Amino acid sequence: MESPPVRAPHGTRSVAAWALLLLAPALIAGCTRSNSAPSRPAARDTVLAITPPAEPLASEDASAAVTRFSFIVYGDTRGRRDGVDEQYEHGFVVESMLDTIASRRGGPDPVRFVLQSGDAVVDGGDAAQWNVSFVGLVNRITTQGGVPYFLVPGNHDVTSSEDLRSAGRRDGLRNYLAAMDRLIPPDGASRRLTGYPTYAFGYGNTFVLAIDSNIAGDATQFAWARAQLDGLDRRRYTHVVAFFHHPPFSSGPHGGPKVERQSAQLREQWMPLFRAHEVDLLFTGHEHLYEHWVERWRDARGDWHRMDQIVTGGGGAPPYLYTSEPDLRSYLADGAPSSVRLEHAVRPGRTAESLSYHYVVVHVDGARVWQEVISVGPGAAFKPYPSMRVVLGDTVAPRR
Repeated sequence: MESPPVRAPHGTRSVAAWALLLLAPALIAGCTRSNSAPSRPAARDTVLAITPPAEPLASEDASAAVTRFSFIVYGDTRGRRDGVDEQYEHGFVVESMLDTIASRRGGPDPVRFVLQSGDAVVDGGDAAQWNVSFVGLVNRITTQGGVPYFLVPGNHDVTSSEDLRSAGRRDGLRNYLAAMDRLIPPDGASRRLTGYPTYAFGYGNTFVLAIDSNIAGDATQFAWARAQLDGLDRRRYTHVVAFFHHPPFSSGPHGGPKVERQSAQLREQWMPLFRAHEVDLLFTGHEHLYEHWVERWRDARGDWHRMDQIVTGGGGAPPYLYTSEPDLRSYLADGAPSSVRLEHAVRPGRTAESLSYHYVVVHVDGARVWQEVISVGPGAAFKPYPSMRVVLGDTVAPRR
């Protein structure tokens, strides 16, 4: 079924039309891009750089006193007609984001940036897919919305290959870096791993780490990220956020009984690192659904800590349903010395009525962090929390 040629105004699409969009692609196979370059004509075009906002994010030094703000997180925007038309479903998500950004602009916690956890397009090695379908939509966020946009690569963007020299990864990475050229720290900057799509930034009391989970086993990336966390002033950075594409745990078609290589590497290497540095929040995609995990553990002093892990892949790609719980016995056994516990706080839906495009708005208010889940589409049955708001971390309820 072809996308309609003209986008309807935000919020006017009928429930029946939304059902067609949500249901038709929901069980599409082939959700993992090949490790090798696909058999297609070589892309001759150069990917256009996304336009930066007129006022960039305040520097770490300039924002040091900021303790109240919000940011948006979402993922998986690849569309059915990438390279042919602008991403139709992603367009509705962007419209809603712009409304959210505008409505909070004069409030106590304005939206300061957007994080996207990967799979921008179906085939990241094809420049036309970026230029025709993705870049123009994101330009609306940076120009009309006026906020910076930070993307990490998904498997569809740079392939899932571990080989940094593979043709498919080189093509996809070249295009990703061209799109993000004016948005992420440049090669040579202290907050960027040269030659990698791996970077970090600080704003206010929050530090954000962006990693390429397609190469979760890469020793150079891991060492750089560990050094960034080792060097943090935790008196300044009350909150530490990491975002990447593959979830360590999930219960959609990429999870359940299946443990993909990237998830296994994240569990083995990265989760102990995140616990050691008391990372508060993880945001991922890959699964086109919403779910929430809470991990608790004890440090060497016996104090308990909490890390909230949010999977939010509702940016426009074909939605997924719950499959089954992952087998976490070996992970919990490995974490037994730290008394690691896992709670599946929110499971994905099991029926078509629970499918929804969505994004989250994370509110930082001093030591407190809370989150809204904003559904795009009919959304009546999509209620992961009773009030659509949830406190993240063991803190008091949010101010209203």
